[in-house]
Amino acid sequence: MARPDKVAFELVSPERLLVSEAVDMVVVPGTDGDFGVLPGHSPLLSTVRPGVIDVYQGREVRQRIFVAGGFAEVTPGRCTVLAEEAMPLSEIDRGAVETSLRDAQSDFQDAKSDGERAHAERRAGLAQAKLDALKRNPVH
Repeated sequence: MARPDKVAFELVSPERLLVSEAVDMVVVPGTDGDFGVLPGHSPLLSTVRPGVIDVYQGREVRQRIFVAGGFAEVTPGRCTVLAEEAMPLSEIDRGAVETSLRDAQSDFQDAKSDGERAHAERRAGLAQAKLDALKRNPVH
């Protein structure tokens, strides 16, 4: 359980538990806009759009994690994000993402059905979101 001056933050993807720690603040890319979670936050359920979660210790961002979407549940002492896909920004390979974007765009052009087009469009959107995250949050 988190201390009263901290938020218990958990980030879970289908593959693994990425984060489980007491933090000072978390900023989550909600579908209706980014929202910050501090100790004592009002209860909230939100969908999460592709973007970056910022995890704060003190006044500094200690972790930046890309999420592909999902759901967030907030209580006064906890923030839990169930992500479709999640990875630290430092683990994103820009070259591989650029290749994935080109492949998805090509697949969209070659699609023979609405389902194939929708799948290619989703892959392209996710790749573009990763590239946008890297541009806004350079990894050193």
